[in-house]
Amino acid sequence: MDKNLSALKPALVWKHFAQIARIPRPSSHEEKIRKYVMDFAKSRGLECKEDAAHNVYVRKPASKGMEDRKGVILQAHLDMVPQKNNDKKFDFTKDPIDAYIDGEWVTADGTTLGADNGIGAAAILAVLEDDTLVHGPLEALFTATEETGMDGAFGLKKGLLRGDILLNLDSETEGELYVGCAGGLDANVTFKYAAEKTPVRNYTAAKITVKGLKGGHSGIQIGCQRANANKVLFRFLNAASASHAVLLCSVDGGGLRNAIPREAEAVVMVKTKEYEAFAKELKAYEKVVKAEYAGIEDAVSVKIRECEAPAEMVAREVAEKLTKAVVGCPDGVQKMSMAMPGLVQTSSNLARVVSDGKTVKLQCLLRSSVNTEKAALGEAIAAVFSLAGAKVQLSGSYDGWNPDMDSPILKAMTASYKALYGKQPAVTAIHAGLECGIIGSKYPKMDMISFGPTICYPHSPDEKVEIASVGKFYEFMVDTLRNIPKK
Repeated sequence: MDKNLSALKPALVWKHFAQIARIPRPSSHEEKIRKYVMDFAKSRGLECKEDAAHNVYVRKPASKGMEDRKGVILQAHLDMVPQKNNDKKFDFTKDPIDAYIDGEWVTADGTTLGADNGIGAAAILAVLEDDTLVHGPLEALFTATEETGMDGAFGLKKGLLRGDILLNLDSETEGELYVGCAGGLDANVTFKYAAEKTPVRNYTAAKITVKGLKGGHSGIQIGCQRANANKVLFRFLNAASASHAVLLCSVDGGGLRNAIPREAEAVVMVKTKEYEAFAKELKAYEKVVKAEYAGIEDAVSVKIRECEAPAEMVAREVAEKLTKAVVGCPDGVQKMSMAMPGLVQTSSNLARVVSDGKTVKLQCLLRSSVNTEKAALGEAIAAVFSLAGAKVQLSGSYDGWNPDMDSPILKAMTASYKALYGKQPAVTAIHAGLECGIIGSKYPKMDMISFGPTICYPHSPDEKVEIASVGKFYEFMVDTLRNIPKK
């Protein structure tokens, strides 16, 4: 297993990424990576500071003869999504990412790699370090806690940024220029209950486990029609309850709000005399899921095993309403864009379902490039769970980023890409919440583009970044800086 990332090209980018990968930086635990950036900037004699929202700013003067060019802001976020396989022992707040070279890719052993957005941050640090580059006035903006709420972008103050152009380095397909993104909305659902004692006789306890799903980014991969582990689990519980008295003791499904759930499990109790039939129904259901997701989720596993009976369970009435509400909750792609074929316009991700003995809490992340559709989807989800007796809070709404096809930086970068590689870059939008939408609301005159190298399966332990695409991405960025127009 080759772990010598520093031997890859471009050397400065991979040097910084190798160091970033060793710094724990899950969302809300970014102290060490902020210190790394600040210490680096100070060692280079660059102006730097941290704001109240924990964003880090660095400024680098223009190279000689480029002082009259428009100012450019290079922007990336510092946090990463902490996802791991169940059999991987790993503490994202303490352990370094075990990154390695796998053929034409860099990936990690059993965890997310953090190329989202560590490669973007590494590219910025490489530009700040390399004094041979030709560029106008530069600002680097490293934002905080993007993955769990875009806290840094929301906390960004007006008037701090001086540049005219923002290059967001948080996209994940080389050769594509992003000029728009979806807005987002959180739906937080709570079922309260008084736990009931479980039956002491004539019932068998069992754990049902759904795993082996691909998961992925709930914006970028939502259009891949991947299975949602929470929906798979509760679909069976709902169907089985028609012929069995299924007692739900606990549930733990999904993880982060912006990751499609890969795994879910529930502890249930069924009558002992019915257990064999119940287990056979589950085995048959696994075949149904495999058939429905053939070619998409071929590794899906839906299994049952007997376990020790817990002392308490979710109140029966609450469990029944919860189950039906989860089955009825909108999930996945809701509408495709007519203006941009192939682009998801509106979607929902039922990201989390977890019980704690007193409550069952659920999280959904809604996305849309049409604000009214996003609001309507939120109302629909709230209606489903409100009818089931849950408390629903819709919060964290942010607008999308509307495309400007007449953008000067879009025209300049399109010309630059064609000159470098002999073909036009794809110009598109993304069904994910780039920080451009929020930053643009604070700096409405700023010209913005988002681009990056090719990263596959972000927000999942299968995350990997294509080595060759990192070289092209960086070369393109350097050429863009060289050709920034005059003020």
